[in-house]
Amino acid sequence: MARLSDLPEAMARRMAERDFPDYGPTPATGGPPLARQRIAIVSTAGLASRGDRPFARLASDYRTIPGDERDLVISHVSSNFDRTGFQEDVNVMFPLDRLRELAAEGAISGVAERHYSFMGATAVEALLPAARDLASQLKADGVGGVLLAPV
Repeated sequence: MARLSDLPEAMARRMAERDFPDYGPTPATGGPPLARQRIAIVSTAGLASRGDRPFARLASDYRTIPGDERDLVISHVSSNFDRTGFQEDVNVMFPLDRLRELAAEGAISGVAERHYSFMGATAVEALLPAARDLASQLKADGVGGVLLAPV
């Protein structure tokens, strides 16, 4: 985790002055065991299938990524965004192979047919309508849990 003291002074000042939402305490809720859950990936890396439209700066929508897609591109615009790991192994930001391994082991019941990516450098409030839409989509697809891949 990066600390403000690790950032360049101007960036640290901007981050310290930013008004983050307060979600208050969120109680943990139970649910079926993971072995009975179908899992989807939700990333904030600005990922999209090659040929899909790239994310615009501060985009508040999301991209659907088919479960068999392996040709992904990053349209994240920040110069501070390190793409090195992704270029070496897509699982760094989109751990689909790890999910498939968990399904094969029986740790989860299965892997969703579709996965999703948002642009991470967007205000949380702007993402709420798309997040609600995505939640409905996940429920309709029978997805019981998500692997959040925040980047």
